[in-house]
Amino acid sequence: MNTKETFLCDIKSGSDIKTSLMVMRIIFKDANKVVCILADKSGEAKANVLSKKGDITEGRVIAVEGTKDINLDIKKYEFISEYDISDYLPTVNRPIEEIMDEIEEYTNKYIISREGRALNDYFFKNEEFLKKFKKGIGGVSMHHNYLGGLAEHTLNVMHLTAILCERYGCRRTETAMLAAKLHDIGKIHELSYEGPFKYTLRGELEGHIVIGVEMIDRAINQNISLYSEDFVMRIKGCIVQHHGKLEYGSPREMKMEEAFILNYADSIDATMNKISQLKDKTEPGNWSEYDRRIETKLYL
Repeated sequence: MNTKETFLCDIKSGSDIKTSLMVMRIIFKDANKVVCILADKSGEAKANVLSKKGDITEGRVIAVEGTKDINLDIKKYEFISEYDISDYLPTVNRPIEEIMDEIEEYTNKYIISREGRALNDYFFKNEEFLKKFKKGIGGVSMHHNYLGGLAEHTLNVMHLTAILCERYGCRRTETAMLAAKLHDIGKIHELSYEGPFKYTLRGELEGHIVIGVEMIDRAINQNISLYSEDFVMRIKGCIVQHHGKLEYGSPREMKMEEAFILNYADSIDATMNKISQLKDKTEPGNWSEYDRRIETKLYL
């Protein structure tokens, strides 16, 4: 496997470059060159790549040689087939297993009924699901848009849900907590995170709410006699309603206490994640760039 040692943030303007980068987007292509965006986890840059083969495509990783000025001028390149994808795409700041351990702590504390554990274990005892979940992103650009972002968002939503349930005496805390854990599982099929982050065809056509409900249905049908009708309706209702309003992508607006709690927890974490990202790019005492999710710029 290729070991990446030099990152874009380490390369100064006017210097020669020899590193590997992922092709994120093709801007222009003709018979002699390709203009594209190349990136690694530290940033991205516009590049002019001398190429007469037309073989440069989005998502490929290439070892490059050239110079860096305003843009990258690539004189020579070759494709790399074995690499650590986390070198090229933004990744959660914490070890993913720490996040999963915290998720498990909330699970063991709040999800204790037979049907709750069974539905949880259908997904979280499945190695194929876990592999995708741990690598998954929270969004393409809206929030938690980095590898491991799905798990981090899930943990934060569970944490906030637990606080709201306990503070306001939720009648069905287990349902709210299980729904918090499962609310975005459809994103493992909605979003592509093996190359440039983007929506899959299924994601574009169905969306993670519809996909998530289908996944819940499949799980329940594996042992349908185990689950009560009320349990199934409430879990699926929370998934369907967790975006809150029709204009925000919910097929139904909130109609249960658990759905209100989940929606607020989800919205708080998504919003604060965007604010955290703005803080990372803005010096204290300055205005951030305008962010379309929170519909403002921030004085930080």
